[in-house]
Amino acid sequence: MDYTGSQSEKVVPAGELGRSHIGQTITFQPNEFTVVFGKLAGIARTEAMVYLSLQGVGNGTHLKDEYDLPATHDVYVPVDVISNAETTIKDLFGKVQENLRGGGHRGGEDRTDKL
Repeated sequence: MDYTGSQSEKVVPAGELGRSHIGQTITFQPNEFTVVFGKLAGIARTEAMVYLSLQGVGNGTHLKDEYDLPATHDVYVPVDVISNAETTIKDLFGKVQENLRGGGHRGGEDRTDKL
């Protein structure tokens, strides 16, 4: 099994998880046979490892609510729709500004003196 995320998720290294991710549903693959979907309840970390606690998945026969991952391990978090839209708007605004400055002008010749 090789989980690569969905369209509504973005990948981050486990070592970059922080307070803002607490309460979000995350996805990760702790081993080659298992994909975990769970609500992040807590994070602890050392220099090399990240310890994740998940809310509501423990107490089952095969379900764990704590995982140890290397800091470089891929974890999938929900895409931040507002930041994503903000980036798209900034990119479009930059293209409009470039076109208004003449960046979109082809040929490079001045036509004002050719009558």
